[in-house]
Amino acid sequence: MRITPNKKIAITMNQQELSNLRLQKAQKRVKEIKGFYQHLTVYLLVNLGLLLFSQRIQFILLSEEALGNPKFLEWINWNVLGTPIIWGVALLIHAVSVFAKSPFRKWEERQIRKIMEEDNEFLNR
Repeated sequence: MRITPNKKIAITMNQQELSNLRLQKAQKRVKEIKGFYQHLTVYLLVNLGLLLFSQRIQFILLSEEALGNPKFLEWINWNVLGTPIIWGVALLIHAVSVFAKSPFRKWEERQIRKIMEEDNEFLNR
């Protein structure tokens, strides 16, 4: 097989494209992981604040005498406990989407390899 100057340029460009593709993939992955950790940080701060201040806020602002409706206080208690649970489920889904091996990612990688191999075959003709 004889490699002409045009094929050498194309192979070099293909290697540069591969490097750029790997860089973009790494940047995307880091952005996904960073987004999850930001989500986790906000979750922890908000829910810690709810837990620490819920009784104090109820005592100051939402006493039974002030509102006259004890069911409203039960609703507030449910929200203080329900928020971490419901948000925690959403956070778990986020974690799975970021850290779990996805069949879609494998499919995407296979398609990229397939296209790059086809390009290489074309260049080697």
